[in-house]
Amino acid sequence: MRSVVGSILFFLYVVVYTPIHATLLLLLSPVLSIRNRYVFACWWNAINIHMLKWLCGIQFKVEGMEHLPDTGAIVLAKHQSAWETFAIPALLLPRHLCLIYKRELQYVPFFGWALWVLRMVPVDRKNGVEAFEFVKKMAGERMRQGAWMMFFPEGTRVPVGYKRRYKTGGTRLAVATNTPVVPVAHDAGEYWKRKGFFKKAGTVTLRFGKPISPEGHDADSLMKAVESWIEGEMHQISPHRYTSADTPLVDKQ
Repeated sequence: MRSVVGSILFFLYVVVYTPIHATLLLLLSPVLSIRNRYVFACWWNAINIHMLKWLCGIQFKVEGMEHLPDTGAIVLAKHQSAWETFAIPALLLPRHLCLIYKRELQYVPFFGWALWVLRMVPVDRKNGVEAFEFVKKMAGERMRQGAWMMFFPEGTRVPVGYKRRYKTGGTRLAVATNTPVVPVAHDAGEYWKRKGFFKKAGTVTLRFGKPISPEGHDADSLMKAVESWIEGEMHQISPHRYTSADTPLVDKQ
């Protein structure tokens, strides 16, 4: 019963509060620096993960924060649900994360407008090489301003116990800018499924790995190291979801 009632209440909260917070961000943005806009926006993230805890019983524990470098980094995270999109930016404050997102998202009312105001980096996946050159230019500028970049290398949310092919956009940027990558594993999909409305009470494990230097790597070998760490950790975090040493692919794409 808590799952049903809590999920409905969380949905109503998001529908009501998100436009309010986004409108305030838009109104305040002319007098706020990019840094302060980001901090204000992350209050929404922080409130979301705490509302999920209070309403739906989704607790969380964070491991490996001691591994995070003092200098810039590129975060490459497993993507199972919406939870990590709320949690990672909020939990990494005061670090400023800059997201690489599908360009179509910026047309989503309130949420997409906030991405634009925060100067996140849109990417048009249809443009291939040109898209990456745009990302490299924009991301390089944001990183010089002190931002960390964050990618979901699988591209979209993946069911628990599976993976999609890891795309090398994040590691290409890491190699091009000589920036270490921080891999992230978690099991948020156990409690909030990728296409599910109802949430399940439990404790999400969010685990940060040690930074991996791009030195001696090309984009493919660096991503292979990232994928190996993430999927290896997933076998430890959710052993009941894996029946073989290799994580099965969702599809062949």
